Amino acid sequence: MSDERKRTQVADVDRSLYDFTKSEEGYERYDDGLTPEIVRAISAKKDEPEWMLETRLRALDLYHARPMAPNWGPSIEGLDLDHISTYVSPKTKQAKSWDDVPEDIKDTFERLGIPEAERESLAGVGAQYDSEIVYHNMREEVAEQGVIYTTIEDALHDPKWEPVVHEYFGTLIPPTDHKFAALHYAVWSGGSF
Repeated sequence: MSDERKRTQVADVDRSLYDFTKSEEGYERYDDGLTPEIVRAISAKKDEPEWMLETRLRALDLYHARPMAPNWGPSIEGLDLDHISTYVSPKTKQAKSWDDVPEDIKDTFERLGIPEAERESLAGVGAQYDSEIVYHNMREEVAEQGVIYTTIEDALHDPKWEPVVHEYFGTLIPPTDHKFAALHYAVWSGGSF
């Protein structure tokens, strides 16, 4: 492991390792800002149940009602979420094999220090790129033991798991916890179940 990746203090980290951008050419990108229309578009794109759309819209209302938290870590005074897109997605389907992930996306994971050997050694792994899961896989021998590991979107569409998601979604850190928890629940995209 490089010395840069062993550092433990945020101020000691060489941010140039992670501070890079990729072209969004060919990506699906929603308008900047946080509006009910954007939240509805995300929910519709994912064909979510009505209760999830209602959860998102309640969280958006909470987000707009809460003040920016003072002294909540580094200053976020200049953060203007009205000029940030909350949904950007590469136009690629979710892959079950790392070989099927587009090269530019694989290059990003390599640059971030997530080597292919590490991904292959894990029992289950999901790779999120911008707003979507681009790779999700679990070893067969683990699945045969009854372990469930899928995307949250797939769980929402599975009649067996949707009630479980409904019961527990937002219970560990509720959207009422703080402004950014509410933001997360309003525009979340991708994740594992």
